[in-house]
Amino acid sequence: MDSTRIADAARGLRHVFIRDLVLPASIGVHAHEHGQTQRIRINIDLGVEDDGARPLSRQPVGRDRLSRVVDYEGVAKTVKGIVSEGHVLLVETLAERIAGACLADSRVVLARVRVEKLDVFPDAAAAGVEVERRRP
Repeated sequence: MDSTRIADAARGLRHVFIRDLVLPASIGVHAHEHGQTQRIRINIDLGVEDDGARPLSRQPVGRDRLSRVVDYEGVAKTVKGIVSEGHVLLVETLAERIAGACLADSRVVLARVRVEKLDVFPDAAAAGVEVERRRP
């Protein structure tokens, strides 16, 4: 799979995403980062099984029901819950937790998660990490 392309009709995947979710988080290894929150930005890209994408799909196209899709509102609520659980030392750990929660939905075959700390350096927009995890 192309490193940036997630939606793929031939593979039966749709791209579900959340962009620029900014949250206060208790995160960091330094003493001054404990006991206070700082702004983080989270971006999530999910490769989701799309039952209507394959040419010979038996599923009717255009079924307008929430039950047939991964609900991005539910994903956002899950992410907010993970962030609010308590202090995390590493952005890598937070990204892994979010990716794992996304992959808990059996329709999600790929989760790409970027976590950025927004106020780390005065001369940089952000510093952080991006992970990509796939269902085996």
